[in-house]
Amino acid sequence: MTPDQITLVKTTWQQVLPIQDIAARLFYGRLFELAPETKPLFRGDMTEQGRKLMAMINTAVSNLDRLGDILPAVQDMGRRHAGYGVQEAHYDQVGEALLWTLGQGLGEHFTPAAQEAWATAYGALAGAMKEAARLAQGA
Repeated sequence: MTPDQITLVKTTWQQVLPIQDIAARLFYGRLFELAPETKPLFRGDMTEQGRKLMAMINTAVSNLDRLGDILPAVQDMGRRHAGYGVQEAHYDQVGEALLWTLGQGLGEHFTPAAQEAWATAYGALAGAMKEAARLAQGA
């Protein structure tokens, strides 16, 4: 990621934080529309799951300029998600739901440049998670 992309993700994320509960509901609603087979993967309270999602995104965004520091945690999350039954294809659907949610929440502030920055950030993190899951499964 370029420094400008990191700044853009961090700036737009600050605009999402005040509506994070709504964003979480929008995200999961969209994910379950795109990939209904993922709904059974979530067994707990979805409000709490939404809070965890927002906290995880916040941690990732806060550390975009030093991804190496959080890479072990990201890889561990990928291994855990594999154990929950998350398939590699689900990462694309999650990315699509995330970008859609950001577009809904940010409106005109979700410019093409912001969308590209978020897609790049998500791609880097999801790539690390997918690789860790593959290695854990011996693939």
